[in-house]
This record gives sequence, structure tokens and C-alpha cells, in this order.
Amino acid sequence: MSDVKAEWEKALSEKDCEKLLELFDDYIETIEDEETLREELKKLGEVALECEDPYDLLHEIAHVYSHLDDIEKAIELYKRVVERKKNDPEEYATALYYQADAYEHFGMPEKAIETYQKLLEHEEKVLKNEKEIALTLANLAVNYDEIGETEKAIELMERAREIFERIKDEKNYMISLLDLAHFHYELGDYDKAEALINEVLRNPRDDEIEINAKLVEAEIHAGREDYDRAFKALREALLKATNVGDEIFGIVFDTLIDFIEGLFNENAYDVVAKNMEGFAELFEDDTAYFFRAIAELARWREGNDDAKKRFDELYSKVENEELKAILDEWKRPKLSLSLGL
Repeated sequence: MSDVKAEWEKALSEKDCEKLLELFDDYIETIEDEETLREELKKLGEVALECEDPYDLLHEIAHVYSHLDDIEKAIELYKRVVERKKNDPEEYATALYYQADAYEHFGMPEKAIETYQKLLEHEEKVLKNEKEIALTLANLAVNYDEIGETEKAIELMERAREIFERIKDEKNYMISLLDLAHFHYELGDYDKAEALINEVLRNPRDDEIEINAKLVEAEIHAGREDYDRAFKALREALLKATNVGDEIFGIVFDTLIDFIEGLFNENAYDVVAKNMEGFAELFEDDTAYFFRAIAELARWREGNDDAKKRFDELYSKVENEELKAILDEWKRPKLSLSLGL
């Protein structure tokens, strides 16, 4: 512990931003009281302001301030960076972007919109980089959707889409179609959403875009209560995600679990039971038992007493504690509101 502290103090005195970032987690974990933590964050913040590229360090500082329920302290640092960069048009744009991104990341979409608007004005009047203008329009759209102004989000994303198409930025063009599909789904226009998704899936794409397209496709089918097709789209997304990486796999898996939980809450046991084997077949570890256990749990909930024994047998084969915790939660009896009092 003392070695980490010594290294930290040295890096702080030398304003070695890369070293401070490297030591950040290890050092912060050694601090036991809040007052000391705040003092260290204040010192670190002052050093971060002088870094050539302060944004990764500011992000780490912001997360700690967020845990302390004091995110405004972190936002103040981003504002000070923006002020310092005002005389360099490119650096100023970068600083505004990271300030807006921080607002977005920490759940302040209105503030994010305000900052992205400033960035958009700067990009349109000063930098005149079409790709950056389109990216900012897309970020604005996502935040307008976040505050429930989905029609405004569609208008902005359409502007972004037109630019991406004109400058032949294929990947961002596809992403804009995905976002538009999701927005139209949210407004209940499933036909328009499906047409956009079909356009994405017809064109050359990378794996992550295809996976996200399948997730939106699943949303659309679920919105139409076509749950079998929703499960099919989710299975295709999960299969593709197994070869992409842990983060995207986790997103797809969590989406699938949320979908299954929603069906349990709606007592749609039959559709759950008949679709789980397709997911079980994708795995060679105890995740296969997990999905088969879900099928038996659904049959048990539906009134099949023999399914309880099969569920218990499969449950005993699941070793992953997180998967067991999901099954534990779902097998609990639902509380009835009619207590007869």
C-alpha cells in the first residue's frame, strides 16, 4: 500500500497524467475515509486540468464523485477544461463533446442537449466538418429520445442519416438507421421500424451492427406480441455475440433475460417453455442447464407438477452463482395483493 502511495505522490508532483491514470484504481481503493478521498480528488482534478489529454482521468474522477453523490464537482472540472480550450477551435470542440458526454453518461440528458447544441453551432459555423456535424446531430437525437421527445429525435437523426449517406460513411449510416428504427418502434410505428431494420440487414455490415439490428427486430416482434419471432431474433443476436466479445455478449444476454422475465410476469409460460431449448443448444457449459431449467420452471408455473422435479435436477447442475440467483428470483411465489384481510 505504501508503495502505491509513494508512486502516486510522485506522479502527482510530476503531473504525470498517464501514471496517475494507471495508478488510479489501486490508489483510490486504499483510501478509507471520505474526507481524505475528497482531498485527493481535488488535488487530482487540478493536475488533470493541466494534462494534454485530460478526459480519461476526468472520467475516472467523475465516477468517484458520482459514488459520493456529488457529480457537480466533476462537471465543474469539465467546464473548466472547456474554458481553457476556448482559443483552440478543435480542442474546444473536443472539450464540449466530453462535457456533453459526461452529462449524458451521468443521467442529465437536458444538460447534454444544451451542450451538444453549443457544439453543433461551433461545428456548423467554425469547423464545418460534415461528419462531426452528423455525429453531434445523432447524439442530440439520442438525448431528445431520452427525455421523451422522440419525434424531435427522429427529425435530428434523419438529418444525421442524410449527411452520413452523402459522405458515404457506411457504418454511421447503418447506426443511424438502427436508431431511427428504435425511435419508430417507440412511437408504435412497427412497419416503418421493420422496414429500416430490413434495410440494415440487407446491406454489408459488421457484427456489432447486425447484433443491434437483431435486438431492435426482437423489440418490434415483441411489440406485435409475436414472441416466437422475437425469441428467434434474440437467438440469432446471441449466437453472433458469442464471437464478438464479452461486452456485447453481456448486453444481448441481459436483454434476453429481461425479455424472459417480462413474459414470466405476463404469465406467458408456454411461449417461454417452447423457446428455451434453442438457447440451451448454443452452450456447452452449465448455461445450457440454466435455459432448460427456465423451460421447466415455466411448465411448473403453468401447472405441470412433474416439471418441478425436472427443474430441481437441472437447477442442481447450474454452478454459475449469477445464473442460480436469476432462477432463485424467478422460482419464488408471486405475492398476492388479495390477502383476505
